[in-house]
Amino acid sequence: MSGKERVRAALDHTEGPVPIDFASNAVTGMHVSVVAALRDHYGLERHPVPVIEPYQMLGEIEEDLKVALGVDVDGLYPRKTMFGFANTGWKEWRTPWDQEVLVPADFNVTRDTNGDVLIYPEGDTSVAPSGRMPTSGLFFDSIIRQEPITTGPDGKEELDVDDNLEEFAPLGDADLAWFKGEADRLRGSGRAVMANFGGTGLGDIALVPGPMMKHPKGIRDVTEWYISTVARQDYVREIFDRQTRLALENLERVHAVVGEVPDVVFLCGTDFGTQDSTFCSPQTFRDLYLPYYRRMTDWIHEHTSWRIFKHCCGAITTLLPLFIEAGFDVVNPVQISAKGMDREFLKREYGAHLVFWGGGVDTQKTMPFGTPDEVRAEVTESCRVFSRDGGYVFNAVHNVQAKSPTENVVAMIEAVRDLNAARASG
Repeated sequence: MSGKERVRAALDHTEGPVPIDFASNAVTGMHVSVVAALRDHYGLERHPVPVIEPYQMLGEIEEDLKVALGVDVDGLYPRKTMFGFANTGWKEWRTPWDQEVLVPADFNVTRDTNGDVLIYPEGDTSVAPSGRMPTSGLFFDSIIRQEPITTGPDGKEELDVDDNLEEFAPLGDADLAWFKGEADRLRGSGRAVMANFGGTGLGDIALVPGPMMKHPKGIRDVTEWYISTVARQDYVREIFDRQTRLALENLERVHAVVGEVPDVVFLCGTDFGTQDSTFCSPQTFRDLYLPYYRRMTDWIHEHTSWRIFKHCCGAITTLLPLFIEAGFDVVNPVQISAKGMDREFLKREYGAHLVFWGGGVDTQKTMPFGTPDEVRAEVTESCRVFSRDGGYVFNAVHNVQAKSPTENVVAMIEAVRDLNAARASG
């Protein structure tokens, strides 16, 4: 079976070989330092690894490494990064941990007085930075640039919905040409295709601060945004309604140029879970988010063959029935270490309706601090449970983080291979 066939079988809940995904999107990747270490392990050509997602410093898994790892999914990424500059025109940059990498041409950084690395929206160093990598850090955090919320003479807050919609716009010719070119490039690759067209995530907290914007206005503070989902629901609903209408227009336009090349579309990365609970109640999700998600998922299911991917970390068992109702086909990263996220329970209760994409190994404890044998045991158990009757694509629980031991990453890959080989031999 080809990689595309393995993934499509999993999406159809047909039991077969467990497909593997790494780096098809911004939540299934590997830190650039891990990618370089794997290239060395497999004896591949040494060269600076491209950073394809600078916010989390994710490295590109190039074709030779995809083959070595047995990757079954290709990623169709947006033209621009989360900091608003295009992923083109590569140049070398030495990281604070002394790794030579490749970054896009407009990846422009400075150092502040304490040595932190500052990065700029659209690469424009004439404006305030929008991201910070601490001196001992390994990726960027958004810098909150919240303007004061003023009140008028009547005591009411002066908020303009347009300010929280500034980053959402009709797809231009450059973006449509990019998506068409990438779809044409990936067509016939033999792998499944995961596409992320952007603009469809409702209240994604990674995007709320506007790291791609030079002068963000509206509600841009993370805490203030969460307060708004309770205290300013009419304001949030108007944002979601207008964003959804625009997203539907963009989905129609992009479908016209990429057609059915994508097998899966990354619709939303909004997190609702913590380690042991959720950020909002099921009723709040039903009232505030679900109707808008459903408008997008209904259009996709009616007009395309794409399956719909929802990323959401944490302890989300109370929300999974609502994800199904909202029209999501796939859930990621399946945080098995979070409260209540027991593999057997998830598979029994929701496995007939959701494809689990992830959940292979805990990247908070087991991957960075466990032994290869512990990694192998966890991966084997996850594959055994989640792949029963199909409906499973292997990935770690979120991105493989920096400083993860290479022998543990290799043990993860080998465990999936060994399981697939054992099943093939009967």
